[in-house]
Amino acid sequence: MDSYFKHHVFFCCNQRDNGEACCAPHGADALRDYAKGKTKALGLPGIRINKAGCLDRCELGPVLVIYPEAIWYTYVDKEDIDEIIDSHLINGRIVERLKI
Repeated sequence: MDSYFKHHVFFCCNQRDNGEACCAPHGADALRDYAKGKTKALGLPGIRINKAGCLDRCELGPVLVIYPEAIWYTYVDKEDIDEIIDSHLINGRIVERLKI
């Protein structure tokens, strides 16, 4: 059975109140919104960008994971998101420098 989406991207947007490491303070929501807008603007078919709760890798965060490949990335800014979109989602090449 084929997946409905070619790529499904989950951004951890978890916020912990106890002071433990989490992804939200690193701009996860804003960068998820940016990725969603960019993939729509590019007209990329079969790509879904979603917000996720805790993905339990916050100490490496911020993090996102792309399925069906199950490739995990960290990122810092829009340039990192652009590279993930251009290299991984469009051209099928893993961004080794951001992979965790």
